[in-house]
Amino acid sequence: MKARADRGASAEGSDRSAGDEAREPFRSYYGRPIIKEPTWKVPDVPAYLYLGGMAGASSVMGALAQLRGYSRLRRVGLLCAAGGSGASVLALIHDLGRPRRFLNMLRVFKPTSPLSVGSWILAPFSALSGAVAISEITGFARPLARVTAGFAAVLAPAMTTYTAVLLADTAVPGWHETRRELPFVFAFSSVAAAGALGTGLAPRSEAAPARRMAVLGSLGELLASRVLEQRAGRIAEAYRTGRAGTTLRTARVLAAGCALGALFARRSGSVAVLVGVSGTAASAATRYGVFEAGRETARDPYYTVVPQRQDSRSEQ
Repeated sequence: MKARADRGASAEGSDRSAGDEAREPFRSYYGRPIIKEPTWKVPDVPAYLYLGGMAGASSVMGALAQLRGYSRLRRVGLLCAAGGSGASVLALIHDLGRPRRFLNMLRVFKPTSPLSVGSWILAPFSALSGAVAISEITGFARPLARVTAGFAAVLAPAMTTYTAVLLADTAVPGWHETRRELPFVFAFSSVAAAGALGTGLAPRSEAAPARRMAVLGSLGELLASRVLEQRAGRIAEAYRTGRAGTTLRTARVLAAGCALGALFARRSGSVAVLVGVSGTAASAATRYGVFEAGRETARDPYYTVVPQRQDSRSEQ
């Protein structure tokens, strides 16, 4: 910790000669973090981030497949939506430690609190998706289930992005400073995950919409991630180095493979399965990489001190 505090003073000359990307000298008291690192657990919270987004996009995929008459793709979408949202709730409850804490978040609705709004998105979406899945499996009340699936699909876009807003509303520099780009990364990543699952699980004769979702979502995720890093300034270092950087680079390779494979998945069942695996892994890795990058910026006082100094200088 002391080495972090003194690294700027001891390496000032080398930092300045390294160019604009080098770290500026800075100090913090005894090398201690300026803000408290989030206490959210791994893998609970990264899983919660991934599963909720995938469930939302899968719900939309199922609803659109229902309109097109693709019964098998509809089934995949609706079941993935129910399974993902249900597992997302379980991951959140496990992180909270007690189920009562999740229920307490539903006692009031605060439009100014992303946590409150997110809870009121997740809870009804999970209930509606679960009811639709039961009907899909048992055949009970199918006409009512189709209407219910429509209501779930209305909430679905919010499911793909509200977790990004939840992260960005914190004081963690890696999340707060990327608040404009993070929802787009999560949204496209969710679309890619749902499309990949549809491509891998639905019959190839019905999976054309899922393949298009996999291509669009993967390419959108790659573009949005690139824009995020370009606009993040000094914070981008946390997204490019360490465990977060390795994970996010892996996610980009997998996303590119998913997009490329989806173009040929109609011809081969094996390729379709690979698309499903790579798209799912890419989306999950993106969530974990973003989560880890944020935690790194909370641990290292550099990411709190130096960007604030730069902002104050630019305003003078």
